[in-house]
Amino acid sequence: MNPELLAQLRDISGLDAIPWWPLASGWWLLAIVLLLALYLLFSLLRSLLHYPAGSWHRDAWRQLRRLKQQSSRLPAGQVAGELSELIRRIAVARFGREEAAALTGEDWLAWLKAHDPAGFDWSTQGSLLLTLPYAPAGEESASIDQLRPLISAALAWTDRRRRFGHV
Repeated sequence: MNPELLAQLRDISGLDAIPWWPLASGWWLLAIVLLLALYLLFSLLRSLLHYPAGSWHRDAWRQLRRLKQQSSRLPAGQVAGELSELIRRIAVARFGREEAAALTGEDWLAWLKAHDPAGFDWSTQGSLLLTLPYAPAGEESASIDQLRPLISAALAWTDRRRRFGHV
């Protein structure tokens, strides 16, 4: 080799470091996916804590939500009958058969009012539960809009996050 040519060679000067900011679009996508996964995991855990799998809370809540969603397609008498049955089953599960199963009529509505921590007025608004399921088909005097507040009150009543005397 020619020593003159070798003397002309220079070392490579340091390259600028690749900046870590701004992030490439792949890193942004990964960050969004991770945040979404954390949110979904948090939501799932919160749901499982409030309504444990296999508990009557989860089953009752799911059935009431289904009834609320299907209420516009069902006759008012059928909705009232299913709602009345669900509320009775919730009361028996929460307070026991001896306390809740034998109640009927106005005594049942007064008991619901006394045991509802949300303070819903079952005595006046719940009278549809006593009459509507037994009305002849097609002669129902109430509309679905009158039953939706009852379904919402029942959903609030099944909410496990509320403090109850007997849970």
